[in-house]
Amino acid sequence: MKKLFLTLTAAVALTFAAKAQTEKGNLFLGGSVSYDYQKFNGSDHSTQGFSVIPNIGYFISDNFAIGTGVGYSYGQSYTDDVKNQVQGFHVAPFARAYKGNDTFKFFGQLSVPMAWGSMKLDGEKVATTADYGVQLSPGVAFFPHKNVGIELSVQGLYYGHNQIKAEDTGAKTISNSFGLASDFFAPQLGVQFYF
Repeated sequence: MKKLFLTLTAAVALTFAAKAQTEKGNLFLGGSVSYDYQKFNGSDHSTQGFSVIPNIGYFISDNFAIGTGVGYSYGQSYTDDVKNQVQGFHVAPFARAYKGNDTFKFFGQLSVPMAWGSMKLDGEKVATTADYGVQLSPGVAFFPHKNVGIELSVQGLYYGHNQIKAEDTGAKTISNSFGLASDFFAPQLGVQFYF
């Protein structure tokens, strides 16, 4: 019992003694990875997709960082023996500000996500895509160790512009979206490593 008490005491002391690495000149690395698969009962319709978008940030002053995410996404669906594919290259520059103590810090992140890609139908390219947006996301970071931050955030306020250009005719389909997504029951969970 005494060993358990000492172990718990040491763990709590390390947690509260950990100094968050949000000082000027430090780096952080992280990113997002996702995979989704759906199969519809009673039909041959299915969808799947994945994305990998690592990011890097640099603290230009205490508690204020700039950085970017760069990655790739792919999605496909099968409907009536037709295979649809969408893939894209992503770039998302951002600025992030932190406020709080050494263990918990709230943050706000302003990002400009962009993506360029293509759409294929049964292996033949039918269109190119371009997506541009602006997003303001709030969140909180917990630092159990000086080099690790566990983050919980929501999408927040966003604007998106999507353009699809047909290969054969050159016709463009444009859509714009705007919203406030603050679903606290479906937050985004992430881990960042601070150096």
